[in-house]
Amino acid sequence: MAGETILIIDDEAAQREAVGGYLRKRGFVVLQAANGREGLALLRGQVVDLIITDLRMPELDGMGVLAAAREINPAIGVVMATAFGTVDGAVDAMQEGAFYYLQKPIDLDVLDRIVDRALEQRHRISENELLREQVGERVSFGGIMGCSPAIEEALNVVARAAPSRATVLLRGESGTGKELMARAVHEASPRADHPFVAVNCAALNKGLIESELFGHEKGAFTGADARRVGRFEQADGGTLFLDELAEIPLDVQVKLLRVLQERKIERVGSGVEIEVDVRLIGATNRDLETLVAQGAFREDLFYRLNVVAVELPPLRNRKDDIPLLVDHFLARYAEENGKAIGEVSKEALDLLTRYAYPGNVRELQNIVERAVVMARGEVVTRADLPAEVQQAAPAPVADTLTAQVEELEKKAIAQALERSGGVQSRAAELLGLTERNLRYKLKKYGLK
Repeated sequence: MAGETILIIDDEAAQREAVGGYLRKRGFVVLQAANGREGLALLRGQVVDLIITDLRMPELDGMGVLAAAREINPAIGVVMATAFGTVDGAVDAMQEGAFYYLQKPIDLDVLDRIVDRALEQRHRISENELLREQVGERVSFGGIMGCSPAIEEALNVVARAAPSRATVLLRGESGTGKELMARAVHEASPRADHPFVAVNCAALNKGLIESELFGHEKGAFTGADARRVGRFEQADGGTLFLDELAEIPLDVQVKLLRVLQERKIERVGSGVEIEVDVRLIGATNRDLETLVAQGAFREDLFYRLNVVAVELPPLRNRKDDIPLLVDHFLARYAEENGKAIGEVSKEALDLLTRYAYPGNVRELQNIVERAVVMARGEVVTRADLPAEVQQAAPAPVADTLTAQVEELEKKAIAQALERSGGVQSRAAELLGLTERNLRYKLKKYGLK
């Protein structure tokens, strides 16, 4: 993390120089201020990654710096330095959003750890904020919402890849939300104001895939009564999403590879090249490596497509996300159907959590919609669920162990919140969780 800028605010010159000199040796850019007002002036004029400020200072103290800094940059990390005997004030600062506190005299080993953690957390927050700003407000994730580590990883990959023009390959079972993720990539990219064109290759006639993708001229083949613009031309300037691309015949794969390499197409029946500016996103539920080994998919095309790979996990591997998804779909379909349904009974939710979902999130969505339609009261009950869900296997012995682990987890979270003075960011750091994951668990366990 060397090269980032740290602002030190302290009215003790010796303290500023000692900490500043040490951090410079580590490769950081260090700014120093003798008081809070001077520090805020520096903050307004420069990009600062982290503030280390003394708590007790004349005129504007550390709490004032914290409040003003958050108004200037809500994502900035603030570490509070405090002399022995004023730890209570530092805890108050943490409750107001400070990342951590350092006790004077400052131990350099502790300083190392806190600075690294604070900067790492800032990066994580910035990345998640970027994703929310670029994607969350513009795209309804629906089936890909959740807090499981696999989904968090997928969304973080999207956040990093979206601004580029790199080809993205989405992999996962049917119903895991590949088209939703493709739209999220598009909407978070500089191409968001241009077309998003989706093609299900499995639904196309094998003999017409080339015409569908690249277009054709009048008379190019029997039935070609007029010129047709293909999907690549339709998506010019934007994004082309090829779902189930493993179904593309080998002869068309050759032409697709050429388009990716040269960014030019030829309509069927025409020898004229047309330049296209298209970002390609592919998706498949098949094992492309096996298809390559069998000669059913071109190896060179596979490597062209597999630039940024995103794995979408099946729902059976992200059980913790099921209550979130149920809440989301319940609210949606209750509104659509004009019903005042606000919750799912515990018994019904237990059954929904046990079920294996061969159809993944798409199947869960359909199940919740059906339950809303069938429900007679304001609560979805077991009777409103389809037979296959009602007959879901009872909790195995392993689930008893899971319940015990969850109870331990609940206690660990409560203890971390107590140790952090109720500051969720600090509690998450103590637990080794992301803040998003912690917020989900707080809701899950009814903790505040």
